[in-house]
Amino acid sequence: MTHTQTIRNRMMASTATAVLLLSALVSPAWGESLLSRGQSLYVPVYSHIYSGDKERPVYLAVTVSIRNTDPSAAIQLTAVDYYNSKGEQIQRYLDKPITLPPMATTRYVVKESDKAGGSGANFIVRWQSDTPVNPPLVESIMISTASQLGISFVSRGVPIKATKP
Repeated sequence: MTHTQTIRNRMMASTATAVLLLSALVSPAWGESLLSRGQSLYVPVYSHIYSGDKERPVYLAVTVSIRNTDPSAAIQLTAVDYYNSKGEQIQRYLDKPITLPPMATTRYVVKESDKAGGSGANFIVRWQSDTPVNPPLVESIMISTASQLGISFVSRGVPIKATKP
């Protein structure tokens, strides 16, 4: 092994150690989650994406899945709002809060024929709980099976700071 290879290997080992130490400082222990009493979540969705050199739109059906991951406590969904690429709210899915029992899942669907959202569409999901609970898992699933083309992908919601309306 040359001197240069030895130095490169030591640098890689040092970098890997630094990454492990940093991740241990900023993330919870293995299998442990941060409990919360509520959040506002930004969920990216795509009512269409573009294909080819001419940017031909491929329209997608969207499912937003909200899963209560807490085994013993319910959560309350207070808002599930759909926004287009311009940031304009185009649909409010809840008229009043709903309760999601422990380990339960609900879903909201945007039809493939609904082109209002655009490629930069998103949902804002707000939830709350009386006690600290495991935060829900919120994902969007986009799919199209037009012609011989089949495409599907997922996106996950991320917590954001937001004021309640």
